[in-house]
Amino acid sequence: MKFGTKAIHAGVEPDPSTGAIMTPIFQTSTYVQRSPGDHKGYEYSRTHNPTRTALQNNLAALENGKHGLCFSSGLGAIDAIIKLLNPGDEVISTNDLYGGSYRIFTKVFERYGIKFHFISMEDPRTIETYITPHTKLIWAETPTNPMMNIIDIEEIGKVAKKHDILFGVDNTFATPFLQNPLDLGADIVMHSVTKYLGGHSDVVMGALVVNDDQLQEKLAFIQNACGATPGPQDCFLVLRGIKTLHLRMERHCENGAAIARFLKSHPKIDKVYWPGFEDHPNHDIAKKQMRDFGGMISFTIKRNKIEDAHTVLENLHYFSLAESLGGVESLSGHPASMTHASIPKEEREKVGLVDSLIRLSVGIEDIEDLKNDLDQALAKV
Repeated sequence: MKFGTKAIHAGVEPDPSTGAIMTPIFQTSTYVQRSPGDHKGYEYSRTHNPTRTALQNNLAALENGKHGLCFSSGLGAIDAIIKLLNPGDEVISTNDLYGGSYRIFTKVFERYGIKFHFISMEDPRTIETYITPHTKLIWAETPTNPMMNIIDIEEIGKVAKKHDILFGVDNTFATPFLQNPLDLGADIVMHSVTKYLGGHSDVVMGALVVNDDQLQEKLAFIQNACGATPGPQDCFLVLRGIKTLHLRMERHCENGAAIARFLKSHPKIDKVYWPGFEDHPNHDIAKKQMRDFGGMISFTIKRNKIEDAHTVLENLHYFSLAESLGGVESLSGHPASMTHASIPKEEREKVGLVDSLIRLSVGIEDIEDLKNDLDQALAKV
């Protein structure tokens, strides 16, 4: 089954009671049992819900995985992964990652005796120098947020397997349309479903996909025991959004490439971070493990002043200034004060996240309108 067909059909069947082609919203908290313990597979909607089951099966199919699990947010999904660990365990993470991930690692789980190493993963050989007998998880994003660094999933997967370490990949920026980490050696794929999978900026949700049965059982136990589960209405909206994922991603990629090239040729722009450029670090790895280069772009302005970034962001029209990404509408953001504000300034700047950096989530609007919007905002600098 090809991807576009999976997006529409995988895990989804017409409702057996009515023939409804769309998965119903099972807006119920509990289910009637014939006798104690004798039920139809559903007891309580924190544990299982038919709408959520359909979505979890659909997401598993899109990632070429066996098991899908949905959570109330992307951070809820990450929280479940770290709860697999014990005090004294160590995690090796990329040093350029979503600010919320950094925050939950350092402000929540470090308090419980879990140690985190934040390193550059662009050369997979670097990782081995940080591995100790206590290392239990390698955590990567690729492309990274917001510097668009590319990490070689297959090579890190080999390192993780060699040392019997769990390997998780945040696949939010790429989506399963562009990249499938399980196929490349990852043990867990995480998505902020809020972003491209939902695709319409109307849902907050997270998801995990795994192949290993025992790993799924442990994560499902945490999902149920800790209770960070999404409601059926949100699951329905994501199922609806996924049906056009392949079409949306094609346009995101097309528009993203056009905007990246437009910015690179603009006289007021200093650096443009987009993995589709041949001179982008690890561009060859991106070509190998991705089917296209996505719609996420970061850039800096030549004078490298935060005031210039504010000027641009305050004057954009179609690139709305807002948190989040991956919706049909274009969004702009200032990572240093928004999505990555929880990361100390000195740590941000080590990876190139300067105060003048702007991040774009390029939507599916008409490309000429998007170019003109950026051009008129940059003219005010």
